[in-house]
Formats: sequence, C-alpha cells, structure tokens
Amino acid sequence: MSELVTGEAVALELRPAKVPSRALAVLLDLIVAMIVYIGVTIGLVAATASLDEAAQIALSIATFLLLLVGAPIAVETLSHGRSLGKMACGLRVVRDDGGPIRFRHALVRGALGVVEILMTFGVVACISSLVSARGRRLGDVFAGTLVVRERVPVGQARFIPPPPPWLAGRFGELDLSAVPDGLWLAVRQYLTRMQQLDPQVSWAMAERLATDLANRTGTPAPQGIPPAAYLAAVVQERQAREARRAFAEHAASSAPGAPGTFAPPAPTAPHGYGPPVPGAPYGYGQGYVPPVPHQGYAPPVPLAPAPPTPYQPVPPVPTAMYPPPVEQAPAPAPVPPPTPTPTTERPSTGFVPPA
Repeated sequence: MSELVTGEAVALELRPAKVPSRALAVLLDLIVAMIVYIGVTIGLVAATASLDEAAQIALSIATFLLLLVGAPIAVETLSHGRSLGKMACGLRVVRDDGGPIRFRHALVRGALGVVEILMTFGVVACISSLVSARGRRLGDVFAGTLVVRERVPVGQARFIPPPPPWLAGRFGELDLSAVPDGLWLAVRQYLTRMQQLDPQVSWAMAERLATDLANRTGTPAPQGIPPAAYLAAVVQERQAREARRAFAEHAASSAPGAPGTFAPPAPTAPHGYGPPVPGAPYGYGQGYVPPVPHQGYAPPVPLAPAPPTPYQPVPPVPTAMYPPPVEQAPAPAPVPPPTPTPTTERPSTGFVPPA
C-alpha cells in the first residue's frame, strides 16, 4: 500500500499498479494504436502512390511518430493520466505528490516509452518495474510520476484523528508555505498509524516530526502541548486554509458582476414612498418626479379677426338677359265616353215560325 498526500494534506489511499495490470493496459493501448496506424498507413500508400520513394519514407516516419508517440502523449495530457488501456484496467498516472500530470510529465514518459516499450518490446520496462519498490519504469522515474490503481476496496481508507478542541484555530498565524510535501506525507502517515506503534516509539517519532515542522514554519512548538496533538492541529489548519481559499474563489466567480453571472436589477423606491417632499402633490413622497412639459409644445395662438368688408349693393339684372315667357296652347277638352243606345230587339227564344 502506497499512501500519497496532496498539497492540501488530504490522504490518497491508492495502491501502486502491479506489473501484470500495467502490461495489460500497455497491450490494449498498443493494439488500438497499431490498428489506427495500419489504417492510416494504407490510406497514405493509396494516396501517395504517385510520389517518389523518399517522400513516401518521410510520410511513413511522420505517421509513426504522430500515432505511436504523439497520440499517447496527447491522450495522457488531456485525460490527466488515463489512456484507453488504463481506463479499462482502472489505472491512472499521477505525480509523486498525488496530483494530476501535465504535458511535461506525459512528454517524458512518452519519449522514454519509445525505448522501453517499442524498441525493446517492453523488456526494459518490465525489469525496471520489478526492481522499483513502487513498480515504476524509467519513464516514471525521470518524469516523477507513478501509476496507481483507482479501484480500491471500500472501507480501507484511514483518516487523520482530529486535534483536541482547545487547539482548534490556535495556529492560524503559522507560515506553512515552506513545508515540503514529503514532510506532510510523513506527518500524515504517523497520525494514521500512531495507535499501532509502541508508545515510546510513537512519542519519539512525534517529537522528531514536530521539531522538523517547527523548523520549517519558523515558529517553535508551544510548550506543554503533546507533539501528536501539535501535528494534528497544524494539519487541520492547513486543510482549513485550503477550504477557505476554495470557497473564496467559488464566491468570487459567482459574485454579481463577475463574468458569466447574472446581476438582478437594482430595486427602485415605490411611487410615493418616503417623507413628503416640498412642492410635491399630496400623497407623493421621495421618488416623486414632477411632470416635464413636452419639448417643442406651444399653446395655440388665436388668429387675428379679419377686417369687415364694406357693403356693396348688387346691380339689377337687365330684363333682356332673361327670355320672354312662351305662351302654351290650351289643353284639349276631354272627350266623354260614348253612351250605350237601348235596343228594341227581343231576346232570342230559339223559336222559328213556319214558312
């Protein structure tokens, strides 16, 4: 079991990866890389058939370096130490202090991996992993990295015991910036295992660690405080500072007016709220704004009355201008309807006298 500690003095219960799991992860990565490399090579050969032999060789070398060297470096940098094979096996590459790797770490591991894995078929990497106490190959040694297992059994994590309540916040003025990560790791390992040690050995280790920590901070340890309690209180103070810093950064990023945040409109006083203001109508207080006349408005100007027109009589119209009346003939008298004349004939009876 290898226990790492971050800059915040938070323990990482991670176990170094064994050689079989690392070999399986490398094998999976090589299979995927070779499949992609063969496919790209076939496409380049078909596309560059018209080029000369020197150009084809240059393209082949560039493809090899890009896919088998550059691609793993880019994948580990972007995924923070997790390639396809490592994700399948539950592994991750981390720094010696437990932090995520960066481009320079991935570059050193990838450059030395060409010699350890590709050119020697993994023989050098296997030998160096077996010799190393934490299973590190040469690339990990030069880059300052470690391959660890992320899938660990639940319930095996150890916690730092809290300090006595009367020591909480007492070391808020200590300068902890000069304390190296190795000393934090040693303090953390001691605090998690001090109950398993012999009392005399535990007391001697606590005194030595407390002395080293006091020399790094520049402030001697207080008299009358047990060394173990002093170590626990200082570790708790470092964790509290990191927590406050993280909360402050989060609050600053989410404060109103910060980029990417929404600022609600400022509330305005309701109409008529506040003490009365001189000159305002009844019922209006602070916040009253008198009406402003419309710019450009002018009251209507009355028109001047027109002068009266002098009376002028209308001249008579001569009779010659009018035609004389035309005499019309009298209408004929109406003709009365004819009166019927009585007849003396008898009505016919249908009798005819004999001849």
